[in-house]
Amino acid sequence: MAVPSNPKLSDIQTEFGGTDPIELSEYYSGGSFVPAGSPAPNGPIPSSGQIRMGQFRGAVNAAYVAATGGTVATSGDYKIHTFTGPGTFTVSDAGNAGGSDSVSYLVVAGAGGGGTYGLNGAGGGGGAGGFREGSDGSYSDSPLATTTLPVSVQGYPITVGGGGAGGTRPNAGPPNGGNSIFSTITSTGGGRGGGHPLSGGQSGTPGGSGGGGSGPSGSPGSGNSPPVSPPQGNNGSSGAGANAGGGGGGATASGSAPTGGAGGTTSITASSFTKSTGGNGRASGVGPVPSEAANTGNGGNGARGDGALAGSGGSGIVIIRYKFQ
Repeated sequence: MAVPSNPKLSDIQTEFGGTDPIELSEYYSGGSFVPAGSPAPNGPIPSSGQIRMGQFRGAVNAAYVAATGGTVATSGDYKIHTFTGPGTFTVSDAGNAGGSDSVSYLVVAGAGGGGTYGLNGAGGGGGAGGFREGSDGSYSDSPLATTTLPVSVQGYPITVGGGGAGGTRPNAGPPNGGNSIFSTITSTGGGRGGGHPLSGGQSGTPGGSGGGGSGPSGSPGSGNSPPVSPPQGNNGSSGAGANAGGGGGGATASGSAPTGGAGGTTSITASSFTKSTGGNGRASGVGPVPSEAANTGNGGNGARGDGALAGSGGSGIVIIRYKFQ
């Protein structure tokens, strides 16, 4: 609601509260009833001195999102909830347009594992986990950012996708990463890197970002699969000879051989960081290859050598931010 264009004292009381008898002087900004900074298109509503009825036309009693869940931090007027595993984002107050009624978000899926070839080839890098962001413009967001997400009073289950395990030869190829989910936003797990034909095939698989094909000439997996707008990731690359596996796709760039595609950089937590970088294809030497850190969404690196273990993909993360005052 909002105070109507020809306000009466009772209209102001309806919007901001208070009891009879009513006096206009009760409604100074920052006083008992009108929060400082309340939107008032015909104001501003003064905090002292002369006060007029007309200053309240269109004024709104601002309300803000309030919620619990995850690990909570405060940055200025914003709350930031971080989920590194499953949980629930529980909204107790949905706010309004005068304060806040939507949230910024970052939803990163788990990444695909790298693939392994024998000594006559090179494993492809795993595709990065899907990277999806919605921003209110209050921080430095990624090029992939779209609009915020409205919320209502309810619990929103959070899913954080795991990273795919690294492959070995001659065992089965590595799996894709797991999906991460918040409300209507699903980020798809990254595709696995291609390996030896005996260990799941030479081609990278589709996903949030696609896995790289194994060397010598394995085909890449496609990214942004299934498609969303803005795209959640990019294609992997083909293998480029026996000594260069294809790189996995990243959030903002396709893979090459043997380099994984670039990730997405954001400051949603008030500190800049990068997630969802594609895994590198194996370029030289033999495995084992270290796994990616948890909650990065980074693709696992490929390996080379019989029995060599490729790198596992990093798990995902979900971050939610909103104005609370």
